[in-house]
Amino acid sequence: MVANRTGPAGQMADEQDIDLTGTRVLVTGATSGLGLAMAGALAGAGATVMLTSRSAGRAAAAAAQLPNATGIAADARDEGCVARAVEQVWSRLGGLDMLVNNAGLGMITVNPAFMTQPQGFWEVPADGFRAVLDTNLTGYFLMAREVTPRMLAAGGGRIVNISMNHATMNRRGFVPYGPSRAGAEALSRIMAADLAGTPITVNILLPGGATQTGMLPPAPHRPAQLPVLDPAVMGPPIVWLASPHARGVHDQRIIATSFGQWLHSRTASPPGQA
Repeated sequence: MVANRTGPAGQMADEQDIDLTGTRVLVTGATSGLGLAMAGALAGAGATVMLTSRSAGRAAAAAAQLPNATGIAADARDEGCVARAVEQVWSRLGGLDMLVNNAGLGMITVNPAFMTQPQGFWEVPADGFRAVLDTNLTGYFLMAREVTPRMLAAGGGRIVNISMNHATMNRRGFVPYGPSRAGAEALSRIMAADLAGTPITVNILLPGGATQTGMLPPAPHRPAQLPVLDPAVMGPPIVWLASPHARGVHDQRIIATSFGQWLHSRTASPPGQA
Protein backbone atom coordinates (compact mmCIF):
# COMPACT_ATOMS: atom_id res chain seq x y z
CA MET A 1 0.00 0.00 0.00
CA VAL A 2 1.23 3.53 -0.78
CA ALA A 3 2.25 5.49 2.30
CA ASN A 4 -0.08 8.38 3.11
CA ARG A 5 2.41 10.26 5.26
CA THR A 6 3.86 13.38 3.74
CA GLY A 7 6.99 15.34 4.41
CA PRO A 8 8.28 18.83 3.43
CA ALA A 9 6.55 20.32 0.41
CA GLY A 10 3.99 17.52 0.61
CA GLN A 11 6.28 14.85 -0.81
CA MET A 12 5.74 11.29 0.36
CA ALA A 13 7.77 10.55 3.46
CA ASP A 14 9.14 7.21 2.24
CA GLU A 15 8.64 4.39 -0.20
CA GLN A 16 8.96 1.58 2.30
CA ASP A 17 5.33 0.46 1.94
CA ILE A 18 5.82 -0.53 -1.73
CA ASP A 19 7.25 -3.94 -2.58
CA LEU A 20 8.89 -4.08 -6.02
CA THR A 21 10.16 -7.64 -5.75
CA GLY A 22 10.28 -9.10 -9.26
CA THR A 23 10.30 -5.69 -10.97
CA ARG A 24 13.20 -5.20 -13.40
CA VAL A 25 14.47 -1.65 -13.93
CA LEU A 26 17.21 -0.08 -16.04
CA VAL A 27 18.46 3.32 -14.81
CA THR A 28 20.90 5.12 -17.09
CA GLY A 29 23.62 7.40 -15.73
CA ALA A 30 23.13 6.02 -12.24
CA THR A 31 26.55 6.19 -10.61
CA SER A 32 25.86 9.46 -8.78
CA GLY A 33 23.30 12.19 -8.19
CA LEU A 34 19.69 11.65 -9.19
CA GLY A 35 20.43 8.37 -10.95
CA LEU A 36 22.09 6.75 -7.96
CA ALA A 37 19.35 8.04 -5.64
CA MET A 38 16.64 6.53 -7.83
CA ALA A 39 18.51 3.26 -8.30
CA GLY A 40 18.99 3.03 -4.54
CA ALA A 41 15.32 3.69 -3.82
CA LEU A 42 14.20 1.13 -6.38
CA ALA A 43 16.65 -1.51 -5.16
CA GLY A 44 15.69 -0.77 -1.56
CA ALA A 45 12.05 -1.45 -2.44
CA GLY A 46 13.02 -4.86 -3.82
CA ALA A 47 13.45 -4.15 -7.53
CA THR A 48 16.23 -5.75 -9.54
CA VAL A 49 18.18 -2.81 -10.93
CA MET A 50 20.63 -2.55 -13.80
CA LEU A 51 22.47 0.75 -13.78
CA THR A 52 24.70 2.22 -16.45
CA SER A 53 27.72 4.45 -16.78
CA ARG A 54 30.10 5.10 -19.63
CA SER A 55 32.68 3.52 -17.30
CA ALA A 56 32.22 -0.16 -16.49
CA GLY A 57 34.27 0.35 -13.32
CA ARG A 58 32.10 3.19 -12.03
CA ALA A 59 28.95 1.25 -12.86
CA ALA A 60 30.18 -1.80 -10.95
CA ALA A 61 31.27 0.31 -7.96
CA ALA A 62 27.89 2.05 -7.75
CA ALA A 63 25.99 -1.22 -8.07
CA ALA A 64 28.08 -2.75 -5.28
CA GLN A 65 26.57 -0.20 -2.88
CA LEU A 66 23.03 -1.47 -3.53
CA PRO A 67 21.11 -4.70 -3.07
CA ASN A 68 19.88 -6.48 -6.20
CA ALA A 69 21.88 -4.20 -8.50
CA THR A 70 24.27 -4.75 -11.38
CA GLY A 71 26.32 -2.16 -13.21
CA ILE A 72 27.08 -2.25 -16.92
CA ALA A 73 28.90 0.05 -19.32
CA ALA A 74 26.73 2.00 -21.75
CA ASP A 75 27.29 5.24 -23.61
CA ALA A 76 23.79 6.57 -24.29
CA ARG A 77 25.12 8.59 -27.23
CA ASP A 78 26.29 5.54 -29.14
CA GLU A 79 23.67 3.53 -31.04
CA GLY A 80 25.67 0.32 -31.07
CA CYS A 81 26.58 0.62 -27.40
CA VAL A 82 22.94 1.17 -26.47
CA ALA A 83 21.85 -1.89 -28.46
CA ARG A 84 24.49 -4.05 -26.74
CA ALA A 85 23.54 -2.76 -23.30
CA VAL A 86 19.83 -3.45 -23.79
CA GLU A 87 20.60 -6.92 -25.11
CA GLN A 88 22.72 -7.50 -22.00
CA VAL A 89 19.85 -6.36 -19.75
CA TRP A 90 17.36 -8.65 -21.49
CA SER A 91 19.77 -11.57 -21.35
CA ARG A 92 20.50 -11.17 -17.65
CA LEU A 93 17.04 -10.21 -16.42
CA GLY A 94 14.85 -12.00 -18.93
CA GLY A 95 13.07 -8.77 -19.76
CA LEU A 96 12.58 -5.22 -18.51
CA ASP A 97 9.64 -3.60 -16.74
CA MET A 98 10.89 -0.01 -16.58
CA LEU A 99 13.45 2.20 -18.30
CA VAL A 100 14.53 5.33 -16.43
CA ASN A 101 16.25 7.68 -18.89
CA ASN A 102 18.51 9.75 -16.66
CA ALA A 103 22.02 9.89 -18.20
CA GLY A 104 22.93 13.49 -18.82
CA LEU A 105 25.56 16.21 -19.00
CA GLY A 106 25.13 19.60 -17.35
CA MET A 107 26.11 23.19 -18.06
CA ILE A 108 29.28 22.68 -16.07
CA THR A 109 30.73 20.72 -19.00
CA VAL A 110 30.75 23.82 -21.22
CA ASN A 111 30.99 26.59 -18.62
CA PRO A 112 32.16 25.71 -15.07
CA ALA A 113 31.10 29.19 -13.89
CA PHE A 114 27.66 29.15 -15.54
CA MET A 115 25.79 30.16 -12.37
CA THR A 116 27.82 33.29 -11.68
CA GLN A 117 29.23 34.10 -15.12
CA PRO A 118 26.70 33.06 -17.78
CA GLN A 119 27.98 33.07 -21.33
CA GLY A 120 26.09 33.87 -24.52
CA PHE A 121 25.05 31.04 -26.78
CA TRP A 122 27.50 32.29 -29.42
CA GLU A 123 30.35 31.58 -27.00
CA VAL A 124 29.45 27.90 -26.54
CA PRO A 125 31.85 25.54 -28.36
CA ALA A 126 30.09 23.52 -31.03
CA ASP A 127 31.54 20.25 -29.76
CA GLY A 128 30.27 21.04 -26.26
CA PHE A 129 26.81 21.79 -27.64
CA ARG A 130 26.75 18.49 -29.52
CA ALA A 131 27.98 16.50 -26.51
CA VAL A 132 25.19 17.78 -24.26
CA LEU A 133 22.46 17.34 -26.89
CA ASP A 134 23.75 13.89 -27.82
CA THR A 135 23.59 12.73 -24.20
CA ASN A 136 20.52 14.53 -22.87
CA LEU A 137 18.29 14.20 -25.92
CA THR A 138 19.65 11.70 -28.44
CA GLY A 139 20.53 9.35 -25.60
CA TYR A 140 16.93 9.31 -24.37
CA PHE A 141 15.74 8.61 -27.91
CA LEU A 142 18.21 5.78 -28.52
CA MET A 143 17.47 4.02 -25.23
CA ALA A 144 13.70 4.31 -25.63
CA ARG A 145 13.85 3.28 -29.28
CA GLU A 146 15.79 0.15 -28.32
CA VAL A 147 13.56 -1.01 -25.46
CA THR A 148 10.14 -0.13 -26.91
CA PRO A 149 9.84 -2.93 -29.49
CA ARG A 150 10.94 -5.44 -26.86
CA MET A 151 8.43 -4.11 -24.33
CA LEU A 152 5.65 -4.23 -26.91
CA ALA A 153 6.53 -7.82 -27.74
CA ALA A 154 6.62 -8.69 -24.03
CA GLY A 155 3.20 -7.17 -23.39
CA GLY A 156 4.07 -3.92 -21.65
CA GLY A 157 6.52 -1.68 -19.85
CA ARG A 158 7.14 1.78 -18.47
CA ILE A 159 9.44 4.59 -19.55
CA VAL A 160 10.30 7.50 -17.28
CA ASN A 161 12.30 10.40 -18.71
CA ILE A 162 14.05 12.65 -16.19
CA SER A 163 13.76 16.39 -16.81
CA MET A 164 14.21 19.76 -15.08
CA ASN A 165 12.14 22.85 -14.31
CA HIS A 166 10.79 24.84 -17.26
CA ALA A 167 12.74 27.88 -16.02
CA THR A 168 15.94 25.97 -16.71
CA MET A 169 14.95 25.59 -20.35
CA ASN A 170 14.91 29.30 -21.15
CA ARG A 171 17.29 30.75 -18.59
CA ARG A 172 20.00 33.16 -19.68
CA GLY A 173 23.31 31.44 -20.27
CA PHE A 174 21.82 27.93 -20.37
CA VAL A 175 22.75 26.85 -23.89
CA PRO A 176 23.03 23.92 -24.47
CA TYR A 177 21.53 22.41 -21.30
CA GLY A 178 18.21 24.25 -21.51
CA PRO A 179 17.50 23.27 -25.13
CA SER A 180 18.50 19.68 -24.40
CA ARG A 181 15.94 19.39 -21.58
CA ALA A 182 13.25 21.18 -23.57
CA GLY A 183 13.88 18.74 -26.39
CA ALA A 184 13.66 15.78 -24.02
CA GLU A 185 10.28 16.99 -22.78
CA ALA A 186 8.97 17.38 -26.32
CA LEU A 187 10.33 13.93 -27.14
CA SER A 188 8.57 12.50 -24.08
CA ARG A 189 5.21 13.98 -25.06
CA ILE A 190 5.52 12.63 -28.60
CA MET A 191 6.60 9.22 -27.29
CA ALA A 192 3.51 9.22 -25.07
CA ALA A 193 1.29 10.14 -28.02
CA ASP A 194 2.84 7.47 -30.23
CA LEU A 195 2.38 4.85 -27.50
CA ALA A 196 -1.15 5.84 -26.48
CA GLY A 197 -3.38 2.81 -26.49
CA THR A 198 -0.45 0.41 -26.10
CA PRO A 199 0.65 -1.36 -22.89
CA ILE A 200 3.66 0.98 -22.54
CA THR A 201 3.39 4.15 -20.46
CA VAL A 202 5.64 7.21 -20.75
CA ASN A 203 5.99 9.84 -18.02
CA ILE A 204 8.28 12.73 -17.10
CA LEU A 205 9.82 13.11 -13.64
CA LEU A 206 11.81 16.08 -12.36
CA PRO A 207 13.12 17.05 -8.93
CA GLY A 208 11.57 20.52 -8.70
CA GLY A 209 14.68 22.56 -8.09
CA ALA A 210 18.46 22.52 -8.08
CA THR A 211 19.81 19.32 -6.55
CA GLN A 212 23.05 18.56 -4.78
CA THR A 213 24.75 16.73 -7.64
CA GLY A 214 27.89 17.00 -9.72
CA MET A 215 26.01 19.20 -12.18
CA LEU A 216 26.27 22.12 -9.75
CA PRO A 217 29.56 24.03 -9.76
CA PRO A 218 31.61 24.21 -6.56
CA ALA A 219 32.18 27.46 -4.68
CA PRO A 220 32.88 30.19 -5.61
CA HIS A 221 31.02 29.55 -8.87
CA ARG A 222 27.57 29.17 -7.28
CA PRO A 223 25.41 31.59 -5.27
CA ALA A 224 26.12 31.23 -1.57
CA GLN A 225 22.44 31.04 -0.61
CA LEU A 226 21.32 28.77 -3.44
CA PRO A 227 18.70 26.32 -2.07
CA VAL A 228 19.46 22.77 -3.13
CA LEU A 229 17.47 19.56 -2.84
CA ASP A 230 18.70 16.20 -1.66
CA PRO A 231 18.67 13.79 -4.66
CA ALA A 232 16.70 11.42 -2.39
CA VAL A 233 13.62 13.52 -3.25
CA MET A 234 13.37 11.39 -6.40
CA GLY A 235 12.96 8.16 -4.41
CA PRO A 236 9.23 8.15 -3.55
CA PRO A 237 7.93 9.10 -7.02
CA ILE A 238 10.18 6.72 -8.96
CA VAL A 239 9.29 3.81 -6.66
CA TRP A 240 5.59 4.64 -7.03
CA LEU A 241 5.91 4.87 -10.81
CA ALA A 242 7.42 1.37 -10.83
CA SER A 243 4.63 -0.05 -8.67
CA PRO A 244 1.20 -1.50 -9.49
CA HIS A 245 -0.31 1.77 -8.20
CA ALA A 246 0.96 3.54 -11.33
CA ARG A 247 -0.57 1.08 -13.78
CA GLY A 248 -2.12 3.10 -16.59
CA VAL A 249 -0.55 6.42 -15.50
CA HIS A 250 0.54 7.91 -18.80
CA ASP A 251 1.79 11.21 -20.24
CA GLN A 252 2.20 12.89 -16.85
CA ARG A 253 4.78 15.47 -15.76
CA ILE A 254 5.51 14.76 -12.11
CA ILE A 255 7.51 17.13 -9.88
CA ALA A 256 9.17 15.28 -7.00
CA THR A 257 8.88 18.12 -4.48
CA SER A 258 5.11 18.21 -4.93
CA PHE A 259 4.57 14.50 -5.51
CA GLY A 260 2.40 14.15 -2.41
CA GLN A 261 0.00 16.87 -3.56
CA TRP A 262 -0.05 15.48 -7.10
CA LEU A 263 -0.88 12.02 -5.81
CA HIS A 264 -3.57 13.38 -3.51
CA SER A 265 -5.14 15.34 -6.38
CA ARG A 266 -5.34 12.14 -8.43
CA THR A 267 -6.97 10.13 -5.67
CA ALA A 268 -9.34 13.02 -4.86
CA SER A 269 -10.48 13.45 -8.49
CA PRO A 270 -13.59 11.67 -9.75
CA PRO A 271 -12.89 8.57 -11.88
CA GLY A 272 -11.72 9.48 -15.37
CA GLN A 273 -10.84 13.07 -14.37
CA ALA A 274 -7.44 12.54 -12.73
